[in-house]
Amino acid sequence: MGRDVPALVFTRDDRRRYREKMQVCLDSFARMLAESRFDAERPQVGLEIELNLVDEAAEPLMRNTEVLRAIADPAWATELGRFNLEINIPPRRLTAGGPGAWQQEVRDALNHAEARSSPSGAHLIMIGILPTLRQQDVTHDSISDNPRYRLLNEQVFAARGEDLRIAIDGEERLRTYADSITPEAACTSTQYHLQVGPDDFPAYWNAAQAIAGIQVALAANSPFLFGKELWSETRIPLFEQATDTRADELKAQGVRPRVWFGERWITSVFDLFEENVRYYPALLPLCDEEDPQRTLESGDTPELGELTLHNGTIYRWNRPVYAVVHGRPHLRVENRVLPAGPTVADTEANGALYYGLVRALAEEERPVWTRMSFAVAEANLHAAARHGIDARLYWPGMGEVPAPELVLRRLLPLAHRGLERFGMDAAWREPLLGIIEQRCITARNGAVWQAETARAIDKVSHVGHHEVLRRMTGQYIDFMHLNAPVHTWPVD
Repeated sequence: MGRDVPALVFTRDDRRRYREKMQVCLDSFARMLAESRFDAERPQVGLEIELNLVDEAAEPLMRNTEVLRAIADPAWATELGRFNLEINIPPRRLTAGGPGAWQQEVRDALNHAEARSSPSGAHLIMIGILPTLRQQDVTHDSISDNPRYRLLNEQVFAARGEDLRIAIDGEERLRTYADSITPEAACTSTQYHLQVGPDDFPAYWNAAQAIAGIQVALAANSPFLFGKELWSETRIPLFEQATDTRADELKAQGVRPRVWFGERWITSVFDLFEENVRYYPALLPLCDEEDPQRTLESGDTPELGELTLHNGTIYRWNRPVYAVVHGRPHLRVENRVLPAGPTVADTEANGALYYGLVRALAEEERPVWTRMSFAVAEANLHAAARHGIDARLYWPGMGEVPAPELVLRRLLPLAHRGLERFGMDAAWREPLLGIIEQRCITARNGAVWQAETARAIDKVSHVGHHEVLRRMTGQYIDFMHLNAPVHTWPVD
């Protein structure tokens, strides 16, 4: 969840002071790492889910402020688009109460929100990109009534100096321009958080980067954008393009994008925050009153507000997070590559695969990132986004193989081992990773179901393409509420 900010106009002096303050924060962060001031005794996991709002006809509904008032729960917040909401599930130990307890907590929260919002004709859908979303739905008027988002929009376009170009070639071809960052709101994701200590952070982040393509291949759920069938996980290229502050000339010069996989394996969490300060100008140069060095000298924990705000405007697919809870600082890996949905059951299964794999890979004697180039890990991500569960991915010792084969033969046993090390016994692991196993065996995920169902509806009906997508989305919502894993959904 992003920090709220006031509506402001920034001056050159604001930017100079912010640059200086970020360096002070970075120096303070380095000192905290050297002095081992971080909480790592009882690591927790967390979950954020972004959702779309639709009306009774499964069309996008621009009423998130009204729906938030109806839900009346601080765990819920606005997102960029007026047709978006986000829920933050409270952090917990991975094995606390068992996976069933966590799944029930998520389902209860979503059911409560649905019950509160449905009397006004609003409904929630967990999906990577809403298939009924049209280009006229993502304009400047669609930005949420939150100063943070409007200010962010202004700063992105001030940096670009021209409209955004969106160009994606998939099953069909999309070429369009946007005069706001609202196309980013089409991208709704699931974000898994994992608290780790500073010494372990590099291994866990590297592991998360190494498996990003595998995650996306198995869980792709975004084949449609503005009525066109594009990539299996169109959300990846759309998000990369919709927040790009670079004109073409800056791209040619090698300026880094703000949606970034990265460019190297790391040896310290400090590497990532230092890259943020070195490579990226501030979009929201807001200075806090806190002097972090003085706070450290007094024995207290600094919030490092400038460093964390800046970090929130750089959209790494695996983002480092610094936070202070009850006066104690901690670090988290925020895994951001996956789309929302299709069901809570699928979400929990995807989380089990992620947590299990990163634990097992982080503790290997010969880490996978010493046997695979960083560029190959990035190539895996984009191959997976384009082709989904049909992608061929590279893995050391196996070469380039179909994603389901890689998971079944090599990675599922690793995920079981990692979850076991977290304290999750076989009775808890089997149902969760069993969903992943069956998804691989059937080669069916959300993107496959959406594309096949749309084609099936189109074949037997005599309606326009948007109506086909609307009917498919209606069926999706019905199955989502049943909470059966997507690989079991029929195609009528």
